Amino acid sequence: MAQEEILKSQSKQLEESYSVPFSEIITPPSIEKQPEVTNPFNIFTGISYIKKINADFNGYMKHKRELTKLITLLKKEDIIYDEIKKIDSETDVLFGQKIKQKLERFENALSTMDAATNVYKKRIEAIEVNVNKKIEAQIYELMFIGILVAIVFFLFFLLKLAVKKYFTDNERYYMANKAINFSNYFLIIVIILFNYIENVSYFVTILGFASAGIAIAMKDWFMSILGWLVIVFGGSIHVGDRIRVDMDGKEFVGDVMDISSLRMTILEDVTLTSIMYNRRAGRIIFIPNNFIFTKMIANYTHSTLKTVWDGINITVTFDSNHKKAMHIAKEITRKYSKGYTDITRKQLNKLRSEYSLKNTNVEPRIFSFIETYGVSIDSWYLTNAYATLTLRSTISVEIVEAFNKEDDITIAFPTQDLYIKREKKTPPFDLGEIA
Repeated sequence: MAQEEILKSQSKQLEESYSVPFSEIITPPSIEKQPEVTNPFNIFTGISYIKKINADFNGYMKHKRELTKLITLLKKEDIIYDEIKKIDSETDVLFGQKIKQKLERFENALSTMDAATNVYKKRIEAIEVNVNKKIEAQIYELMFIGILVAIVFFLFFLLKLAVKKYFTDNERYYMANKAINFSNYFLIIVIILFNYIENVSYFVTILGFASAGIAIAMKDWFMSILGWLVIVFGGSIHVGDRIRVDMDGKEFVGDVMDISSLRMTILEDVTLTSIMYNRRAGRIIFIPNNFIFTKMIANYTHSTLKTVWDGINITVTFDSNHKKAMHIAKEITRKYSKGYTDITRKQLNKLRSEYSLKNTNVEPRIFSFIETYGVSIDSWYLTNAYATLTLRSTISVEIVEAFNKEDDITIAFPTQDLYIKREKKTPPFDLGEIA
């Protein structure tokens, strides 16, 4: 009897082991739709997809191994039941039939899983091969683009070396370098777009509609980029030029440090504008490129011309020898501006091929005007565009000293003559009567 109790206990334990429902585990997991691997970013999506379907297959195989284990347990239970039946002939016959039914049902399920496993495995292998081919194609395409980009970089690097050797002027080299960099990046973007956009015409259509909306919302940006193209290819302003910009009623004079796609950066210098109006200098001023269309921008050093006209006016009294004063002023300005006069003459000769020049007189010019307090002697001369104040200061002192040495020249200042009318006094008596 003890052996019978032991066998019944083992049979109960085995029944509890395979009592878990198995209908859900014999159905293979559904396979999700294959991802489209059309660009390098989809490579990681494809790899993750392969890992997932393999993980699902491994889970399904795990269920199959568990079912096999259950069938093994059922067979052991059937053997134990036969042993019990030999010991006790009154053992429940229905219990044995239930075991055999379960065993048959589980074996049928295992047979179904075997067939499903073969189909499921072949599907996974086909999908994995297909996705791997797409990933491999993207890797080869990425390598091709990488090699192409490297070749483009190398060619533009050689172009930069050639430009550096050809252009000795730093300003021209700077602008050429900027243009080369822009062309380089633009070509790389075009290469990438044409490699990863399947329907280019469709993309161009969408881009056209998108650009229209963006152009309205970002009008100033697009105008600045257009202004940059006008500045760079038009050649009106270069890095290193001295310019004056009128913005919101204020004038700023400085040297162009950089011309980017959106703005110009200038360094404000100490000029007559700084002294007379701003009372500030040394600031970094950012000028949007779209100002080239709407604001007044004056270039003091356009092209080869590096000199400008500057003027000094000194007023002498009406009774001064103003002709002599004009002669003295002219001699002094001619003396100090001679070097700039010769340079300007050569520069203007070079500009004749680009512009129509009417007046090419570069000698100092002296004018006289009647003002409230005397005759104004205006002296105009050519000077370095970057150092106008230095020569102005020197010439001003020289003219004042020369005028002070002359007896018939007096520098005028605000004066006022007062004329007093005196009345003739008459005696209180008649002088005729006295006679």
